[in-house]
Amino acid sequence: MTSDLTNFAASRRSEPRRVFAEGLIVCFALTLVIVTAASWFVTHGYVLYYGDAQAHLNISRSIVDSATPGYEQLGNVWLPLLHVLCLPFVGSTPLWSTGLAGTIPVAACFVFAGTCFYLAARSIYQDWRAAAAVVGCFALNPNILYLASIPMTEVVFFAALALFLLCYARFRISNRLGWVVCGVFACWMMSLTRYDGWFLIPFCAFWLAAAARRRRVLVFIAFGLMASLAPVYWMAHNWYETGNALDFFNGPYSAKAIQGGRPYPGFHDWPVAVMYYCKAGQLCSGSALCVLGIAGIVCAIRTRTIAANLFLCLTPAFYVWSIHSSQNPIFVPQFYPHGYYNTRYGLAVVVFLAFACGAIVLAIPNHWRRFGIVLPVLATLSWLFPLNRSNWICWKESEINSVARRAWTENAAAFLTSHYWPGEGILTDFGDVTGVYCKARLPLRETISIGNGAAWMVGSRRPDLFRPDAWAVAQQGGALSQVLNQGANTGYQLTYEIRTPGAPNLEIYRRLP
Repeated sequence: MTSDLTNFAASRRSEPRRVFAEGLIVCFALTLVIVTAASWFVTHGYVLYYGDAQAHLNISRSIVDSATPGYEQLGNVWLPLLHVLCLPFVGSTPLWSTGLAGTIPVAACFVFAGTCFYLAARSIYQDWRAAAAVVGCFALNPNILYLASIPMTEVVFFAALALFLLCYARFRISNRLGWVVCGVFACWMMSLTRYDGWFLIPFCAFWLAAAARRRRVLVFIAFGLMASLAPVYWMAHNWYETGNALDFFNGPYSAKAIQGGRPYPGFHDWPVAVMYYCKAGQLCSGSALCVLGIAGIVCAIRTRTIAANLFLCLTPAFYVWSIHSSQNPIFVPQFYPHGYYNTRYGLAVVVFLAFACGAIVLAIPNHWRRFGIVLPVLATLSWLFPLNRSNWICWKESEINSVARRAWTENAAAFLTSHYWPGEGILTDFGDVTGVYCKARLPLRETISIGNGAAWMVGSRRPDLFRPDAWAVAQQGGALSQVLNQGANTGYQLTYEIRTPGAPNLEIYRRLP
């Protein structure tokens, strides 16, 4: 009896060391996976296919490289965490121009997310084989790997989500205050990466309070208040920048303004909103993972491990709500209008289904559980047969929607490389146009755009009175283009025009002597 107790105590003491070692192995394996995947995407030039990826990188670059660098360049619609994470790398012109300045921090978030998902699943399912199935189904998805290789916010958000799930899993076991504090930090990360995080705050507070053994009401209130500091900060930031605390929601660059009130499938129609989002989720996940994930949900109910899966289902629910109520559409090629738009929102379904797969392993008799490692292999069958990157919906969306932009970016960058001399200055639109300077490796401090305050306001409205810049670049139909097209009175003459099917003409002007 004494010997049994001694062995049990020794086993309990060795458990943290064993889990730590497993975490290191998972971290190393994930690093190999993402280095391989990112190298392939970088080599093929896919890193900046998404216009949003280019814009995220340029916002970060403008904080350190601008005519007016500093905090004001952080923006006010897109949340700031990704831009901050890119700061250590984006000052390097080679890393900026190739997109690697965004690849490095996002790839690190992929490794962190996968490791935290493993540790959370290890704690919830109490079996390393179930946890391995979870991280394998998550990490081997090509849509996840693509978004983990480019400067986009989805994988950064998943890193924060995985951290919170780990905090919840460990707090449920230990009830240590440190995990609540860590959970607050995870909520701050989520809330400063995507607006999904704002939606999750009350649910995170409820989940932790339900896991508390005492003072549940205090845990709920204290956690909710602390976690809400991140949204409060961002509203204060918007008020400081624009005078409107809700500028990110109803300002001129918000999703609502971009949609412009145009109708789309699913707006104020719950069944259609659910149908479109589920299709995006299926396209992101692959049919095999969908089947396995549904089986996993059934197994999670049987093994009483459904709580974590219910929590991970909240983010997909948020996107359905966004389609229905927030003028935030998703277009998929199978449904009208047969396009590609915001399909990457379906990646939240990948996380949900991958975590559910761990319950399948738990439902298998113990002596057969070693075969649970087959689950990630089965989940990848949708991508292996046939092996074609056009089946990767997120990559395909970025490729289809960037054809025109990539064409005129390449053309304009070549023109400026051969005609522009450092110090001449460029009055320019921001947004997609800034990709031209990234491609041409022209420092953003050589340009004056909307983020440069008074210099932009005067230069873009009365270039005839204030025109220190030798060049101007604008997209046809935009506010700057309309001003510059008023003729010789503006002081600029149209020198070069790039016509690309499917996009407004890009206009390059030269200042008159």
